[in-house]
Amino acid sequence: MLLDPENTLFIRGATPVLLLADAPVHDALPLLTAPGGAVPLCEGWSIVPRLTLCVVDGPGDHGLVVPALAAPVVGGAEDGTASSGMDDWCADAERAGGAVVLSLDQLPEVLDWSFLRSSGTARGGFMPALA
Repeated sequence: MLLDPENTLFIRGATPVLLLADAPVHDALPLLTAPGGAVPLCEGWSIVPRLTLCVVDGPGDHGLVVPALAAPVVGGAEDGTASSGMDDWCADAERAGGAVVLSLDQLPEVLDWSFLRSSGTARGGFMPALA
């Protein structure tokens, strides 16, 4: 399933994040529970971060493809709002061995990690990268 890049936000960091909005895999992902702020492993899911396409693969027929080159990437600055490139995000994911993938009803206007972790509506977790 192809996801419109406008429904994504790639966020750079030591553990990069991919936010999804209106994703067809939303209900298949586990409800996010982050005790103590630690994001759990998303069992049975993986991510293939590439410059042109990013693949999120789940169990069975669940999964999606994001045309990553056209997707917005932020990060690289303390406030997480500076523009950055997809190649930088992919390098972050390679160093981290994967990325946190969170599915939401809609992309937030302001990145509030404590709200995202405790909203009760976010789904996902850390997904290991496949080589």
